[in-house]
Amino acid sequence: MNSEQFVGIDVSKSCLDVALHESQQVNQWDNNDSGIKKLIAFLKPLSVTLIVLEATGGYEALAASMINESGLPVVVANPRHVRNFAKATGALAKTDQIDARIIAHFASAVRPAKLELKD
Repeated sequence: MNSEQFVGIDVSKSCLDVALHESQQVNQWDNNDSGIKKLIAFLKPLSVTLIVLEATGGYEALAASMINESGLPVVVANPRHVRNFAKATGALAKTDQIDARIIAHFASAVRPAKLELKD
């Protein structure tokens, strides 16, 4: 496996679909304090290079904040940029699991700059 680990998270109101780049597996956690703590515990030992979530009208805020506070590198990406990337790579299907894998691929290929999140 590649020494750099890129993570894509597709965010919805109730859950987080999480994909590791170059893996077909997608895991799911609840989009709440408890679920995000479990997600962070899963990610911490992976030596993550970058985690990317799409902006989703605020549903990403708690996860992005908690991941950032844990010391993991996180970026909230503009969904238009991810959508354009998906189109450019020919990814036309649309499910939460596919979206998570596309976001992980976006993280690896584009490597958007880590933003400092506001408290």
